[in-house]
Parts: sequence; structure tokens; C-alpha cells
Amino acid sequence: MSNTQEILEVSNVFKVFGDTPDRAMDMLRNGATKEQVLSETGHNVGVFDASFSVNRGEIFVIMGLSGSGKSTLVRLLNRLIEPSSGSIKLKGQDITNFKDKDLLNVRRQDMSMVFQSFALMPHMSVIENAAFGLEVAGLDKKTRQERALKALEQVGLGSYAFSRPDQLSGGMQQRVGLARALANDPTILLMDEAFSALDPLIRHEMQGELIRLQKEQERTIVFISHDLDEAIRIGDRIAIMEGGRIVQIGTPEEIMNNPADDYVASFFKSVDATKTIKAKDIAQNDAFTVSTTTTQAIDLTEVSGNYAYLLDDENRLVGVATMKQDGTDTLQSLMEQKMAVEYSLNGSTTLKDSINLVHQSSYPVPVLDDHGVYIGTLSKDHTLAILANN
Repeated sequence: MSNTQEILEVSNVFKVFGDTPDRAMDMLRNGATKEQVLSETGHNVGVFDASFSVNRGEIFVIMGLSGSGKSTLVRLLNRLIEPSSGSIKLKGQDITNFKDKDLLNVRRQDMSMVFQSFALMPHMSVIENAAFGLEVAGLDKKTRQERALKALEQVGLGSYAFSRPDQLSGGMQQRVGLARALANDPTILLMDEAFSALDPLIRHEMQGELIRLQKEQERTIVFISHDLDEAIRIGDRIAIMEGGRIVQIGTPEEIMNNPADDYVASFFKSVDATKTIKAKDIAQNDAFTVSTTTTQAIDLTEVSGNYAYLLDDENRLVGVATMKQDGTDTLQSLMEQKMAVEYSLNGSTTLKDSINLVHQSSYPVPVLDDHGVYIGTLSKDHTLAILANN
């Protein structure tokens, strides 16, 4: 993510379901448990003292077992469900007490939601479905069609704009639902089990699509899931819920290495560590690098491994050069030999997804951040050592 500016701040939020929640809230403030409240009042505590923040440009995953409160929590964020107590701030504004008109504007402009069900109108074309929210908001036809088409193109469905939903596969229909949410250009995208109804291959494809959108557009996404593999793959940070409580928040690596309790540990005990370790976390920064702005001759016979990484003046990778037989390459000839930058890894790539490229490469593979800036390299030996250690 490009910065750590907080977009959403949730503080001490409770949700009690029942006709007279005040007594239940008093009990909770005095230290009662969820079970005690249910036993004595018949009221169910859906969310218990939730506090967290979401940063601009991150995918924040809320996960837990069925009944843990995760879907209730995401509906509290845009007040589809009213909180019993606590505050929710969006871009610094407390929306907890917004009146209907202001709240409607928040839902239209700042928080779009994608549900598990596609909820497409069968009698409408794809572009009409994508533009539906804009039509409800009162935008003119030309504007909403332009924005809907742009959103469809973002999810790879521009050429299907005038098809009917029943002409699309399940994965394509979910893309239309995603485009409908993107058409509003929301500050935050809320996704409640959005891919859980899809078959595994399409689900994996949609996860990749979401990661791409987040990277290219710096989308801020709150994603609800019960699937740990999904959470690990897409989440910058994960919040684990149990019984209405958030029991731990952290990166997949942080939670796996330091679980808060046995409940969290049980989630991660069977996790393949190669799915949580990212290339940027294990990249080594000891390779030979050359600035393309220098004019000095480079003698690769003095370089361990006989290769060099060419970087521009902003430390972005230009290419990789290897030594000729005579070992007398100058920078100019090295530049002519540079290898394509596509033979590199994004720092967010998991170790599992990095192994094949590292294995096939004749030199340690360069690892780059989202802007192409050089982080370090992954070699065969180092990767094998990490695998053996885990």
C-alpha cells in the first residue's frame, strides 16, 4: 500500500440484538460475558467491543467461523445494521449519528457493497446492471453508461456490456456485481463472502482479479471470509473473530508466528507456510547492482555469480546482465544484454508462487515493489534454506 493513512476507524462498537438492548449493554459494561447476557436477558451480542482501523489502499480481511459476527460487523460499517454503541469514522467523520440523507450519500459515494449472491436483474443488460446504483442515485443516462462501461472494462467485461446475465458464467456474473460496486468509485469496497458461491477455479481467478484491482487502483477493501487460504492470499491484514469479538489483528505472517490464543493457533496449525511468506520478506539485498547513470566500466569477473542488476536513478530495475566469455563487459554492452524485467517477482508474491521462477532462473530472481523499485533477490540456495527451515 502507498501509505498508512487511516480511511476507516472503528472504536468500541457493540451490537446487541433484541427489543430492549439497554440492560444488556449495562451488563456488558459491567463485565458480563456474551453467554451471561443471553442467559439473563435473551438478547444476543452480535459484536462485542470491536476496534480496528483500515488504511488507504489495503485489503483488510475479517474472518471467523459461522456465527462469529463477521457479517454483522461489515454491515455495521455502512449502518445497514445500527450499532448499539461505539463510533465509526470514515475519513475522519463520525458517521454513527448521520441522518438518513447523509447516510444515503455515504452508501452511494463512499461504501459500495458486494454480496455473495450476484443479485443481477435478469431482464437488464450487463451494462444496465452495472449502472443500476448510479441510476438509483439519479445520474443521467450518458454519465452512468460511461462510468458503468469503465467499471466493466476494469473487470475484463467491456465486450459483454450488452449481453444478458444468463449468457455469462457464474464468475462473469460476479464480475458484473463487482463492476456495479466499482462504478460508484467508492472510498471503500465492502465484500461479504463475495466469492464463496463460486467453484474453486473461478474463485481463485476472482481473488487474483481483486488483488490486481487493489494494486492498480489502490482500492481500499474490507473483505469478509470464512476461508483461511483466501484470507492469506488476498489480505494485507487479517482480523480474526470469535463469538462477536476480534481476538487478533495482524498480517498473515504475524498471526501465524504469534497467535494470540489457542483459538487463533487452531486456525493456522495446518497452514502451508509458503502461502504466507512473501518474496519481499525473504529477499536478500547483497547482489551486485549497477546504476545505469554511471559511465564506469564493469568487470564482472570480480563479481560473485558473474551477473549484475541494472538500476535507474530511482532504483527501479532496468534489467539483468551476465558476463561474456572474456569478462570485459562495459556498462554499455551490459545494457545491450539486459534481460526482460518480466523475469522478476513482485514483493507480495508468496514463496509458494515464487518457487517455479526461482527454480528455472539461471540467476537469483530480482524482487520488486509495486512501483518496480528493486528490493533484493531470491536465489535457489536461499529459497531451499527457507523451505527446509519451515
